Amino acid sequence: MSLLITTLVTFVTFYSYLLLIRVLLTWFPTINWYNQPFAALAQITDPYLNLFRSIIPPLGGMDFSPILAFFALNLAGGFLRAIPY
Repeated sequence: MSLLITTLVTFVTFYSYLLLIRVLLTWFPTINWYNQPFAALAQITDPYLNLFRSIIPPLGGMDFSPILAFFALNLAGGFLRAIPY
């Protein structure tokens, strides 16, 4: 059981880093999201972000959904770390 939990915690941490990179890259408007490696990053992270974009639509041109997405990932990671093995 501990191998499964450790793997899930590692996945949540790695996915958090991918989301952080995705959010930081949106600050650069000249990035073409159809070229690699940006297209792969968008394909990996956008389905998760779209879950939260349906809850919080962009307000005034600002997308606040990544805040909720990071919160949910951190919450899941905290629950996984709290499981005794």
